[in-house]
Amino acid sequence: MKRLVSAIATLLFTIGFWGFSGVTQAQAVELSFNSWQSSPILALSASERRNAADAKLREVGRKIDLNNSDVRDFRELRGFYPNLASKIIKNSPYENVEDVLSIPGLSERQKERLQANLDNFVVTDVADVMTSGDNRYNPGVY
Repeated sequence: MKRLVSAIATLLFTIGFWGFSGVTQAQAVELSFNSWQSSPILALSASERRNAADAKLREVGRKIDLNNSDVRDFRELRGFYPNLASKIIKNSPYENVEDVLSIPGLSERQKERLQANLDNFVVTDVADVMTSGDNRYNPGVY
């Protein structure tokens, strides 16, 4: 008797779920190869599919963009994360890479580190997609 009640309850639950899911009837689909059309998204080239953040990152390459990089991008450079990186971000935007050496309040050691790593930096125009909402201090990547 328990098995019969369990089977009926399962059947009713399945039918009820099917009814609430919005499926009212089966729909036929034509599967001939002539009816298949390519999606417009698949027809786009790689440059057309790239979003603004990807385009900015491609422009920068492997260097750290002083005007658009977030604090976590400086982790690879010894002595930058998080204090010196925060100072760099706080005082941006920069017109050229050497402007980073004139940040007020830098210690001599910090200036030496900056000078030694100028080749790792690049300066591009500020991009809203990279800098909006104070995401440069806390990009939310955990």
